[in-house]
Amino acid sequence: MVGRPLIGVSTYLEPGARWGVWELDAALLPAGYPRLVQRAGGLAAMLPPDDPAHAPAAVARLDGLVIAGGPDVEPVRYGARREPRTGPPARERDAWELALIDAALAAGVPLLGICRGMQLLNVALGGTLVQHIDGHAETVGVFGSHTVKPVPGSLYADVVPEETSVPTYHHQAVDRLGTGLVASAYAADGTVEAVELPSADWVLGVQWHPEMGDDPRVMRGLVRAAGG
Repeated sequence: MVGRPLIGVSTYLEPGARWGVWELDAALLPAGYPRLVQRAGGLAAMLPPDDPAHAPAAVARLDGLVIAGGPDVEPVRYGARREPRTGPPARERDAWELALIDAALAAGVPLLGICRGMQLLNVALGGTLVQHIDGHAETVGVFGSHTVKPVPGSLYADVVPEETSVPTYHHQAVDRLGTGLVASAYAADGTVEAVELPSADWVLGVQWHPEMGDDPRVMRGLVRAAGG
């Protein structure tokens, strides 16, 4: 392959976003995502929600895929009832991103799930989620940090071999692992912080937000796999 790998990144779809003199519906992506893709050597392409039937065609044009963070996955997607502290559903994103994940897995396209993206990867493979945990989002709208420890011999440990402090903001987590997924990093309290699919060439999910930190290694691993 010649040139920088094309990395698609899923986006928010928000009503009434404001910038300048405008207040309009907008497909949004925090700038940290494309900046991290660029730092890691890739070209970033935004993938706003679309008809899920178009996901295979979209993925076929990509070298790698990132499922970004965002709102809680609707519990019905993993056979659960909504608990009081679970946020409102984002059904268009759920449907589109689940279709993107399925298409990437079917096509062997390298895949990175970030926070919600990791949780959605788990749900796509039949796993479930804990709908609320304390201590991983200390202040509303402010990223915190904690340490994560890699599992030796995992894909994640190949990318980041040492225990590190990571930017974090979430209140949900993996409960039952999806089919074929294994945990590849943990927080000190035992929360699963990374998952991967050993049967695939390069599929990784991380619970934290690498786009909010200074360590490009996780994204660099995706871009390297996408350029192979």
